Amino acid sequence: MVTVKPDWLRVKAPQWERVGSVKEILRDLALNTVCEEASCPNIGECFNAGTATFLIMGPACTRACPYCDIDFEKKPKALDFTEPARLAEAVRRMRLNHVVITSVNRDDLPDGGASQFVRCITAIRGVSPQTTIEVLIPDLCGNWDALEIILQAQPEVLNHNTETVSRLYRRVRPQGNYDRTLELLKRSRDLAPWVYTKSGLMVGLGETDVEVRAVMADLRAVDCDILTLGQYLQPSQKHLNVAQFVTPEQFDAWKQFGEELGFLQVVSSPLTRSSYHAEQVRELMQRYPRSRF
Repeated sequence: MVTVKPDWLRVKAPQWERVGSVKEILRDLALNTVCEEASCPNIGECFNAGTATFLIMGPACTRACPYCDIDFEKKPKALDFTEPARLAEAVRRMRLNHVVITSVNRDDLPDGGASQFVRCITAIRGVSPQTTIEVLIPDLCGNWDALEIILQAQPEVLNHNTETVSRLYRRVRPQGNYDRTLELLKRSRDLAPWVYTKSGLMVGLGETDVEVRAVMADLRAVDCDILTLGQYLQPSQKHLNVAQFVTPEQFDAWKQFGEELGFLQVVSSPLTRSSYHAEQVRELMQRYPRSRF
């Protein structure tokens, strides 16, 4: 276990005037963001830039992953069918070119919340058709019909995080399944080949360089397009300890390896999170265009 953060994990103080503007919109529309609920270290930078990753169907999750700062609730509240319209209004007010929609796990729902993702996508398209949409989805308990429902709504990016190496799944992601994660990404490619697929890894939990590279190879084997790698940070004393702080040089090495494997984009740094600089995907889409027909 390590406790003292190295210099490369220090975050610049945000410009709170801009942060406050985003917070005001979120509060006015009663919306949650993963930036706040998961204690993201980049909240100042992203809010300063006028961006946020919206957390729907929350803020409580039906899973209690020991790395995550989102609250656990065995029986969360019923879906709020006004949420999609409020989310779309936030996109309009913030004038977002690219929006990321994620959710808590809703294992209590038959479709895992797929229908709410679709409602949100549809609402955003109605008020801001030029905005590209990225969905960061849970594993849906392997409900592939639910996955198809989401993909039929045609988000530009389908993101599902791998989170950690296979050996650590039981400890880090006990209700998840490594093979199921890979299958979700593979099925996404098969069902909607025009959608850009994406996944993310946390490091610093005790994995080895060899294991990280093996996960990267597994992700490319299912034709995953985009990869993010970032340092795990312990949200509180009750969460998993940090086993090691990975150096920027190691993140650079993984980035180079990922590019050699054929990922279209690898975002790899200590402070990278799955939605960090997600708007850059618009440039990627211009460079590697895909047709739905």
